[in-house]
Amino acid sequence: MTQRQSRPRVSVIVNTYNHDRFVIQALRSVAEQDFPACETEIIVVDDGSTDATSQVLNEFLPLIRYIRKENGGQVSAFNAGIGVARGEILAFLDGDDWWSTNKLSRVVAAFDANPNLAAVGHGYYEVTENGAITATISPEMTCHLNLESSSDARRSAPFRIFLGTSRLAVRASVMPQVLPVPTDLPFFDNFVFTQAIAIGGAEILPEHLCYYRIHSSSMYAGDVTDRKRLWTRYDLLCALLEHLPRRLLRLGVPEDAIFALLESDFVDRDRLKLILKGGTPLETFRVERADFQISYSESTLAYRCFKALGLLMALSMPPGVFYKMRDCYARYNLKRFRRWIGEASPSSPLVTRRSAKTKADPADA
Repeated sequence: MTQRQSRPRVSVIVNTYNHDRFVIQALRSVAEQDFPACETEIIVVDDGSTDATSQVLNEFLPLIRYIRKENGGQVSAFNAGIGVARGEILAFLDGDDWWSTNKLSRVVAAFDANPNLAAVGHGYYEVTENGAITATISPEMTCHLNLESSSDARRSAPFRIFLGTSRLAVRASVMPQVLPVPTDLPFFDNFVFTQAIAIGGAEILPEHLCYYRIHSSSMYAGDVTDRKRLWTRYDLLCALLEHLPRRLLRLGVPEDAIFALLESDFVDRDRLKLILKGGTPLETFRVERADFQISYSESTLAYRCFKALGLLMALSMPPGVFYKMRDCYARYNLKRFRRWIGEASPSSPLVTRRSAKTKADPADA
């Protein structure tokens, strides 16, 4: 037996916790890939589920390698899977998401076309708990991400959404430089893929190759004012921004490129701090002005006047009051009235999000 035959091309690492309603769909989508099954291993890490997940997973033996552990969070789960993976490429999947049938073949082809590439991501569908497609998110074309300069980093930053867990594949050879993931990070993907971009770059494919399920347990689902969820996001950003810049410096990324890449994360962290802990109106003004400068490249005079009015409101009231008004603006879709006075051009026009109200393709479900 040759080394290529004895070592799988791809290790699929599935993280699951209390996903008994969803994990069957996730594993079927891996088993039904058009990529050769003989070149794939499937590792499923059950992070101490208390529902019927373990019974569901037993039905997939011996197709999968099943690891059950005490609950320790996503980082510990993926660490357990990475520790036993033998593949040349590691592809990650959360147990509540699923893939299109050509996901692995497209990702492997991208790696094969560029031997120095460290990571691959792609477009995706957002779906409801029941599998209805609500939106499609993708780059308009294949794009390459790198952190060689501040302009490259700033250009790459908006495309990181295409490297989230179930969209992420990493060449196994870069993992020794990437690990370990700090234990105070609740999620591992951002820490891993950002370093991968620094090491060998990442390619983002425009195809929608993943179904990202948003449900009641998702961190970004539900009421945007859910304080428990907001605290989780705040803690994540604080830990990420504490550890990641040091790792990137160690990998040789210039300081100005690090700031350019992470400037929106700093803004999000500071906004969440104001919402959760309070602060001064001047702090709110600075955060919202920075967000506008990052988010938009061009705007009409009328839109700039509208934004200036919003910034004056930020200066005139406590942060808690301002952000409650901002939440109402979003919840009741009041921006439809704002469009009458003008629009602003987003800084990242090559990322498209389109609303949709359809069921997922049964062939991929």
